[in-house]
Amino acid sequence: MADFTSGFWDLYIIVITVLAILGCGVLLWSQSTHKVEPGSDGTTGHVWDEDLTELNTPLPRWWMWLFYITIVFALVYLVLYPGLGSYAGKLGWKSSGAYQEELVKADADYGPLFAKYASQDLKAVAADPQAHAIGERMFLTYCAQCHGSDARGNKGYPDLTDKDWLYGGEPSVIKATIMKGRNGMMPPMGAAVGSEADIENVAHYVKSLSGLTADPIKVSFGKTKFGACIACHGAGGVGNQALGAPNLSDKVWLYGGSAETIMETIRKGRTNTMPSFHEFLGESKVHVLAAYVWSLSNDPAPASLAAAPGVAQK
Repeated sequence: MADFTSGFWDLYIIVITVLAILGCGVLLWSQSTHKVEPGSDGTTGHVWDEDLTELNTPLPRWWMWLFYITIVFALVYLVLYPGLGSYAGKLGWKSSGAYQEELVKADADYGPLFAKYASQDLKAVAADPQAHAIGERMFLTYCAQCHGSDARGNKGYPDLTDKDWLYGGEPSVIKATIMKGRNGMMPPMGAAVGSEADIENVAHYVKSLSGLTADPIKVSFGKTKFGACIACHGAGGVGNQALGAPNLSDKVWLYGGSAETIMETIRKGRTNTMPSFHEFLGESKVHVLAAYVWSLSNDPAPASLAAAPGVAQK
């Protein structure tokens, strides 16, 4: 990786860029000074397909000067703005600096609005039509990539519209999840459970906990081997929100409820990460976003939200 950050590549980009621009100028100059003696008929004497004749007509001067102007513009631009390797340009402009300026302006314009909501209870924010609309747009921008635009999740990404929560569905817990992120891990349990047959038996027992079709004999054997899983999932497989251990007795499956998928989870484990948005968004924006996420599985004030045009309804 160090090879791509050495000074050689910086110089390489500078040389290639400058030579390409100057080469265009030299090519244009050579084509405007080199002349072919015309024949008696005013052509170069080149003929293709028997009747396509090349005329000896010079390029229009305005057209040539237009190209010269673009070359000069490119050179001036590269002096003033970054474009030659790590050279920052005389004006010191940076895309990151422009982005920060936009953030400062946005904070000045919208900061008071988010500050107003930050002082309110999350459930009250969820019931506010304007805050709901803002939260929806933030969700579509920052969360839809994983949880889907309808918030119903995907394989490995939880559905936010139901009442099933790994860590709890209270507004404060949802806000903490968005603020700090989560690192969920199901360790490989194949060795602890036993043989491949034992793993299959446990998978059928887990299926039976949520009422799915399972082999009753394998369920019977799997129940005794499920003891290796009780520490996290509980004796009845009801889960533990303090650990983020999912409830295995409902019909909500993050990766799928087939015997093959459950066996794969037991053998290899699962690792999932929910990133932290604290530094990226700040607490006041997370407050509004958390209120919206909470509203996806709750009904804070249907009459108020229905009165707001353009606000998505569940």
